[in-house]
Amino acid sequence: MAMQPMPARGLPPPQKHVGLPARLRASLFSSPLNTLLTVLIAWLLFMSVPAAVEWLFIRADFNASTAQECRASGGACWAFIAEKHRLILFGVYPYDEQWRPLLASIILVAVIVCSCIRWFWRPFLGLLWVVALVAVAVLMWGGVFGLTHVENERWGGLPLTLILATFGIAFAFPLGLLLALGRRSDMPAVKALCVVYIELIRGVPLISLLFMSSVMLPLFLPEGISIDKLLRAQIAIILFAAAYVAETVRGGLQAIPRGQYEGAESLGLTYWQKMRKIVLPQALKVVIPPLVGIFISLFKDTSLVVIIGIFDLTQAAKTAVADAAWRGFSTEAYLFIAAIYFVFCYSISRYSRSLERQLDAGYQR
Repeated sequence: MAMQPMPARGLPPPQKHVGLPARLRASLFSSPLNTLLTVLIAWLLFMSVPAAVEWLFIRADFNASTAQECRASGGACWAFIAEKHRLILFGVYPYDEQWRPLLASIILVAVIVCSCIRWFWRPFLGLLWVVALVAVAVLMWGGVFGLTHVENERWGGLPLTLILATFGIAFAFPLGLLLALGRRSDMPAVKALCVVYIELIRGVPLISLLFMSSVMLPLFLPEGISIDKLLRAQIAIILFAAAYVAETVRGGLQAIPRGQYEGAESLGLTYWQKMRKIVLPQALKVVIPPLVGIFISLFKDTSLVVIIGIFDLTQAAKTAVADAAWRGFSTEAYLFIAAIYFVFCYSISRYSRSLERQLDAGYQR
């Protein structure tokens, strides 16, 4: 007869929590501190949630035609969003042509979604991106196929935010990979250059780079040569994000055991073959969570371009609030754009968790 294992001496037998009440008691009231925190949080929710629901939905006005009617309701004025949503979403883009930035935004989101589906991870995905970006450029600029030309100074709102974030991530990621490899290089000059760049960029805030690209950079350009303000801001965002991507990827490279490098070298692989086929796939799987955090921060940090006069989503909301006929509804405007940012950032976060499970990169305990 098989002998039953004896519990370790001096250790209490494991407790089993059966049923919902037992699980709640174990997770919420397991100690005096947990009990106090549970009671405080429950009290805060009881005091804030009913009032928020009443202001947001019950007493809210969705159909008012004037600001006075909205104020009379005593709740949120969602009629303001209905009145100003095109200004918030598309900025000062010509009103009759706003179907173009709308279609451009749909194309960008669609190609990003396709890139997140593993079935599309094939060579034609690059061609799909090229076609999508050409279509976005044609729609936004116009001047061909009978479309009216629109200067990028009139771009704004959500399409501009998506363009800045998409191009920022697309170019910062490969640049960050090269910087990470350069920082671990055996060539002293390359390593020193990458270290100086990474530490210098990470040592200043993004707002400083935006000011430099907007104010200082034109002073150093030759006479008669100018770079568009939107392009300067895009370059600053790319350079800033690339430094953080580089440090994250470097951490992933250091986490790979030395045996992986030696095994690749024993197969006779060149440096780039070793990195592309053996080392980088493993390193990138390890650093998926921090990379996604960088991409989410980059998407939110695009709102900083407002300080150099670029009409992004935040600036468009600020302009809508400045209308004298609808002044006083800034809370509704910023809640609206906060919801937009939340939808995109939460979607990125959920996708990263799904990708971790697919690639078995998570650490399940």
